[in-house]
Amino acid sequence: MIRCILDEQEGGNFRWMDIAQPQPDELEQVAADFGLSHYAVKDCLEPDHLPKFENTDGYQFAIVRFYSPKTDEHKSLSVAHLSAKNGHTAGYEMSTVQNLTSKIAFFYNDNFLITIHRRPVSFMDDIREKYVDGGFVKTPSAAVVKTIWYVLHSYEKEAEALVAQIDRLERRIFLRERIPDLQQRLYLLKRKASLCQRILFVTRDVMARITTTPDDAASLQDVRDLHNKLEIAYDQMLEDVTNLLNVYISLSAQRTNDVVKILTIFSVFFMPLTFIAGIYGMNFKHMPELEHKWGYPATLLFMAAVSLGIYIWFRRKRWL
Repeated sequence: MIRCILDEQEGGNFRWMDIAQPQPDELEQVAADFGLSHYAVKDCLEPDHLPKFENTDGYQFAIVRFYSPKTDEHKSLSVAHLSAKNGHTAGYEMSTVQNLTSKIAFFYNDNFLITIHRRPVSFMDDIREKYVDGGFVKTPSAAVVKTIWYVLHSYEKEAEALVAQIDRLERRIFLRERIPDLQQRLYLLKRKASLCQRILFVTRDVMARITTTPDDAASLQDVRDLHNKLEIAYDQMLEDVTNLLNVYISLSAQRTNDVVKILTIFSVFFMPLTFIAGIYGMNFKHMPELEHKWGYPATLLFMAAVSLGIYIWFRRKRWL
């Protein structure tokens, strides 16, 4: 679907065409009308194309990806919402470039701006109403910079949500609460943060090469500052999730060691007693103390003394 967001004939400073869910024939027609490269137009049809920037004769071409999950799974990373049979596969497929992000392509020069995207982009109309109609954005390059600011802002919102989830899980882990499928939750958190970090890393080239007019230099610098801030935030998130995984593994190992310690203590107490009981359980005719009047209580007393001796030894070693 092709729509004209801004037209010079209607009083605009430049022509802005927005193409949603593009068809090959529509793109071919637009490419012919504006003299766009066939290979650049072909890149627009690839759903998993990574961010890039090209400065060609007559226009600039850029691709960026904004955070836009296909499903509502991003609201909770709990694998309880996934099927028990295919939970791992569903979580893996959910955290892919195509499922978590969407692509916007820009073709622009001093006279026109063409935006191409498959999924609906709500902030296009916001940019038109708040900045273009308000006179704050007067050139195509300024409109591109403002659009990229909205793109980066989508990652900022997700970063805040991920930080909140990490903080909740960290608190519950250190409070020793039982969390079902905690490893899968941390895995999905780490995968989502890692994917966003990679997208932001590739977007660094776009941030470095994009240019605008001197009047909009401050706006471009704000966008670059936001990009740097997001890269640092996602780096920190990945480190936090990794540390949280290590803490969880350490606590799990400690719980296992505590159980093994208790079982070992019980076995140490009962091994000599079992040995004595086994000796006197043998069916030999001539054995000491069998005919002795105090043989039975003396054996029980000896077994109690052995247990007491083991207990005192453990206390001195500070194993109890």
